Amino acid sequence: MHSSEGKPQRAVLVAVHLPDADDLEFRSSVEELERLVSTLGYRTIAKATQTRSHLEAAAVLGEGKLKELGEITGGDGHVGTTAPKRKDKARLKREAAAAQDDNEDDADADDDDDDVERDEDGEISSKVELVAVDHDLSPSQARNLERATGAQVLDRTGVIIEIFHRHAKSREARLQVEIARLNYTAPRMRESPGGKERQQGKGAGEAALELDRRKVRDRVAELREELAAVQRDQDVRRSHRRQARRIALVGYTNAGKSSLMRALTGSDVYVENKLFATLDTTVRALHPEPKPRILVSDTVGFIKKLPLDLVASFKSTLDEALEASHLLHVVDASDPSWNAQLEVTKDVLTEIGAGDVPSTLVMNKVDRLAPEDLARLQKLVPDAWFVSAHDPKDVALIRERIIGIFEATYIEEELIIPYSAQGILSEMHDSGRVASERYEDAGIFVTYRAEAETLARFKSKLAK
Repeated sequence: MHSSEGKPQRAVLVAVHLPDADDLEFRSSVEELERLVSTLGYRTIAKATQTRSHLEAAAVLGEGKLKELGEITGGDGHVGTTAPKRKDKARLKREAAAAQDDNEDDADADDDDDDVERDEDGEISSKVELVAVDHDLSPSQARNLERATGAQVLDRTGVIIEIFHRHAKSREARLQVEIARLNYTAPRMRESPGGKERQQGKGAGEAALELDRRKVRDRVAELREELAAVQRDQDVRRSHRRQARRIALVGYTNAGKSSLMRALTGSDVYVENKLFATLDTTVRALHPEPKPRILVSDTVGFIKKLPLDLVASFKSTLDEALEASHLLHVVDASDPSWNAQLEVTKDVLTEIGAGDVPSTLVMNKVDRLAPEDLARLQKLVPDAWFVSAHDPKDVALIRERIIGIFEATYIEEELIIPYSAQGILSEMHDSGRVASERYEDAGIFVTYRAEAETLARFKSKLAK
């Protein structure tokens, strides 16, 4: 999203460093959120971070840090109230205890300049359009943060869903994303300021809210029916490819899967240095095309805390991984948190039932590594393929290794083909490897290498 002057709109990131997250994991998560926000077209001008033992129930941050956030965004830093509450002695006692906890948490927070990072132009006082929070927010937390900051607030899930909404191209992807988006929006409708403005009275407001929710439920049901029809068509297409040798590229978003796909297949797959640039599965033949043919499929990238609704709605897309003969786990070797990203990929694959599909680790983007860093990684994961999708020699090597994966399962046997059935020889060339041919009076003696079931199929044909 961009402003009328063509400049990116401004955003502030909010994150709480909780006890169960180490420093590297915390920094990596905040940096990833910044990239997600950038993918939406926003420029991060500040980061409000705080070390706390827990997320504040009202607005994630403690009172002091929330006020500081308000100063950055132009808000008043207060969550406000919807109705005055009578403060009896018990309430006053609870509030005093809560204030004490906040003071202790704020004492633990980082008070250095890094706690709120300003850009080079010092534009922290400029209008901020978005506050992105690196945690899942309840509807009331989102509402309170909007009151305190005067800006739109999206949690990590909301940012990801918005990116998916903008990047979905195919009918299937658009249906999947709209379902996830409506499921995310529905529970937040009660907290919508727009909804409250319409309410002329409690009864009228509740009736309008229930009507809106029923419309959402009906729309989701309608979308699910449409999606089921589209997926039935996809299942038919996949069934036609079921006998083919299939490789699926899986991995963290922006690991370089689409670049590798383009290099391996010679296709015009969309490539961009953004998170979730690819949402639609693409299937192409390995190029130059070997015999038998090998299909390569690109899949949607994974990310930490990928919303469950999106995982579920993209199940059809992820079925490419489930039905593949072999998976290539593509990893950005230049990313310091590559190991954590690999674990996320494995967790999602396990969740969809593809955890046991044979796989190979592909460490991509090695051209960005210093020689000593590359050597260290090679010792750490010696069985991985170390490549750059932009190096033609590496791509050619990957192609040969992919072919080798399938040929490793081949069985060799000599078959005799009668001259009256020479058409079978042509089929054999398309389905396996003919190592040698010898023409004799009894027929054509062929040394044939293929998978066991392919070999059995031709032996059955020759026995007739």
